[in-house]
Amino acid sequence: MKKSRQIICAITAASALTTSAATAFAGNDRVCAPHETVSYRLNQSFGETRQLVGYTKFNHAVEVFASAKTGTWTMTVTKAGGLTCLVSSGNEFDKVSNRFARL
Repeated sequence: MKKSRQIICAITAASALTTSAATAFAGNDRVCAPHETVSYRLNQSFGETRQLVGYTKFNHAVEVFASAKTGTWTMTVTKAGGLTCLVSSGNEFDKVSNRFARL
């Protein structure tokens, strides 16, 4: 249950981070690259693949890449033009099944 809460909190925080991430596109402290490059490197370096995607009112894609094998995860924000910036990363990724999906 603790992991479920952490994941829910992380997803909720993602919406708050989009404003910060939008600001990060204008800042100098960003780690950004074309989407294809980021996806490839996350897969090659950590075995991460895209697990979640959501879209903001700014037309940015917020994605979570993760590896079930290593437990690592990375959150990114991608602008419509394809520039992807790293927002956060961590360990102990765990998919939460939606027990209410059948309702």
